Amino acid sequence: MIAKQKKIKIVYNYVCPFCGALCDDLIVETDEKEIKVENACILGTSKILARNHGRVLTPKVYGKETSLEKAIEECAKILVKSKKPLFYGFSSTTCETQEVAIELAEKVGGVIDCTSSVCHGPTILAVHEVGVPSFTLGEVKNRADLIIFWGCNPMHAHPRHMSRYSVFPSGRFSKSRIGRKVVVVDVRPTESSKLADIFIQVKPGKDYEVLNALRTIINTGECNVKSVGGVDINKLKELAEMMKNCKFGVIFFGMGLTHSIGNYWNISEAISLVKDLYKFTKFGIIPMRGHYNVTGFNEVCAWETGFPFAVDFTKGYPWYNPGETDANSILSRRDTDAMFVLGGDPVAHFPKTTVEYIKKIPLIVVDPFMSLTAKIANILIPSAIAGVEVEGSAYRMDSIPLRLKKIVDPPEGILSDEEILKRILEKVEEM
Repeated sequence: MIAKQKKIKIVYNYVCPFCGALCDDLIVETDEKEIKVENACILGTSKILARNHGRVLTPKVYGKETSLEKAIEECAKILVKSKKPLFYGFSSTTCETQEVAIELAEKVGGVIDCTSSVCHGPTILAVHEVGVPSFTLGEVKNRADLIIFWGCNPMHAHPRHMSRYSVFPSGRFSKSRIGRKVVVVDVRPTESSKLADIFIQVKPGKDYEVLNALRTIINTGECNVKSVGGVDINKLKELAEMMKNCKFGVIFFGMGLTHSIGNYWNISEAISLVKDLYKFTKFGIIPMRGHYNVTGFNEVCAWETGFPFAVDFTKGYPWYNPGETDANSILSRRDTDAMFVLGGDPVAHFPKTTVEYIKKIPLIVVDPFMSLTAKIANILIPSAIAGVEVEGSAYRMDSIPLRLKKIVDPPEGILSDEEILKRILEKVEEM
């Protein structure tokens, strides 16, 4: 008896659907049952190989297994009946899905928000105030000779960022690590700080003062104090000189800056610092975005509504006022009577008081896996994994769009996020 040969499929230049770095140099080999991944970090590999672990395969309505059609009908009933449904998440799904979600939220007169409101929302607010002098990760790789990581730890959160984009790659004008200076600014030593030429330890909550001191030194040459934010003034003067004299510099910043005391004013001051450096050299600033397509939601939402996140349609038109129209603020005021979650896990990350309220209202969850939010859902619909079982579009942290590829088929009967939302929208329109 001759054994059947396995059909091996090899996908080159595969885009990793894990973090905002969206590494697009992976090689994936699959025979539909097994998947082998090359070039990915441990986090990306885990995401790609996780398709058979903790999957939700059957829709559930109030804890009982049911058909997909019944689950979609129940979803539509809740959304049509609701006076102000809250749609949240959408950072771990495709741009095509996000577009349908925004249409659905507008159709039922709800509010739509993404995970930006609890991570880089302050970054977006700062950009509203002062703009953003940015560029692409490709330009960083090819040109940057000074890399500053402020309030972030890429070794843990974006493991291939240093090797692929910022510190170690050999670019056209910047030759590998030898040709670059690396500075890490944080409240404590990290794995990333071990690789830095200079580590500056700031007292918690003092980032704004340190940024302001750097601006003062760069613009006047002096700052008549011995230390700022726990940092010796001579060390800040040394950093200021490095920034002024580099050929091409970049600040990468994370939630250690966005959620420090000062909030979006920290980012505003960091952007203003970069603008001050224009007098001397080329400089830019890029946020270290977490979910692989959180940037995509901000882009798509801005096209569709004019606003990047936290958009309220209850007035009959898009209305935007973060601090009032974002998910946490709405939940803390008890100002919604139903919640729809896709591409996020608010129960795992929101404050206890808002989670308690989520448990009291009808909760719809669309997710490939059994998350904490999915465990308390009134209606749970399983979906295919975007970027593994479904193709689509996503935006890298520097706002460059990339195409996610499909490498295997989803389990039988499991639809994409986009298709599920389209069916819910159709049912809502019928009702």
